[in-house]
Amino acid sequence: MTDRPTPPEHGPADRPTADVWSALGGAAELLDRVAFHGAQEGLPSGLPVRRLARATVAACSLAAAELAAHRGGGPVPAVRVDEGAVATSFVSERHLEIDGRKPVGFAPLSGFWRTADGWIRTHANYPHHCDRLLEVLGLGPDAGPEQLAEALGALPGEEVQERAYAAGALAVAVAPVSSAVHPLVECREVGDAPVRPLAAVPVDRPAAGIRVLDLSRVISGPVATRTLALLGADVLRIDSPRLPEADDAHTDTGFGKRSTRLDLADSADRAVFEGLLDTADVVVSAYRPGSLDAYGLAPEALFARRPDLILAQISAWGWTGPWSGRRGFDSLVQAGVGIAAHEAGPDGRPGALPAQALDHGTGYLLAAAVLRALTDQRTRRPGGRHLRFSFAGTASWLLHGIPSEPGTEPGASSHSGTEPYDPTRHLTETDSAYGRLRHALPPIGYAGAPTDWARPPGRWGTDAPVWL
Repeated sequence: MTDRPTPPEHGPADRPTADVWSALGGAAELLDRVAFHGAQEGLPSGLPVRRLARATVAACSLAAAELAAHRGGGPVPAVRVDEGAVATSFVSERHLEIDGRKPVGFAPLSGFWRTADGWIRTHANYPHHCDRLLEVLGLGPDAGPEQLAEALGALPGEEVQERAYAAGALAVAVAPVSSAVHPLVECREVGDAPVRPLAAVPVDRPAAGIRVLDLSRVISGPVATRTLALLGADVLRIDSPRLPEADDAHTDTGFGKRSTRLDLADSADRAVFEGLLDTADVVVSAYRPGSLDAYGLAPEALFARRPDLILAQISAWGWTGPWSGRRGFDSLVQAGVGIAAHEAGPDGRPGALPAQALDHGTGYLLAAAVLRALTDQRTRRPGGRHLRFSFAGTASWLLHGIPSEPGTEPGASSHSGTEPYDPTRHLTETDSAYGRLRHALPPIGYAGAPTDWARPPGRWGTDAPVWL
């Protein structure tokens, strides 16, 4: 098999891919290894969502290829990203079927609602968030969409937003397009502590032997760790037994990983967690900034204990500013930074991106950064790495950093003449503990890359809290 790509249907690495790769500290000459092919119509939007999606997956694929070359001793494999696979993976939760059943998406009380002065977006998928939203509005626990609409229609959006925030509920007023620019990624080197050498591995498992503690929920963090598991990492997701999780969400993002439950406030569980942390290579944390600090998981505490650690964190609203400590989900950030307003329909009702693109895009960015950090620690400078991402950063890149028209840069092309988008080409079926799954295939594309996960998702929270 040649290590060069076959002639691409539509262009080499473009500016967004180059921008991501540069932000991750990658060598510019490796961008010549990247090409794209396949259907371009899978993520239609008034914003350059397609270009964001393919750039994040391309950067992740290139980072995996780079690590594979380092561990295998050969040249960096060619990266060839199928845009149809990318589009399908960015809505993987919508393609999932469990024994023929499609999972429920947003809950009835999640969505856009009119307020006295505009629109607001609520997020009430988890029971505790739903209960808090109803309570802050003075509604009973059995209130439905009609009662919620009536209560919200009588109040200004910002008032609801701030009352919800104070009560631990989730509601964000729809805002005009923000001019704020957040960094796409923040990479900080920490000291120069030696890191353990990595053994040679096959090209399809460049992260083999890497231990990843996954402290994340919902989509972005789990997508990142699902990708690292695809590439061979031993990923152990840890959840609190006091926080509910939707089986459907776990089923979509649990491929390749194991999952356990530990209560960090319990001394016995805490001791087990500390033992896992002692030999972890990577910690991925996507909880609200500061919420885990009391358990010794603040960045400086972690690096004092493990100066060789790779710590990758995700926040909703960025790492500075008055909203940096607030809870948030992709849909809420779309509302708060102006994406919902930008995508509004003719009737003025706010719109949404064709995918949870902030979630998925940030997930692939994080996985790419971890893979690059593993290579960088062993080829340039040892020591720890602190990697920070945010939905606000990914959103500001989408709004202000990616050219909207494909023809604005050398090597790019229009959509004309490309093959039609057919998501079924990028779906497969797998038996699991939850039943027969129909699910999206991974989009990572380089010569020799794995084409599916090594294992289906197991039952949430039922694995032993040990490393393999």
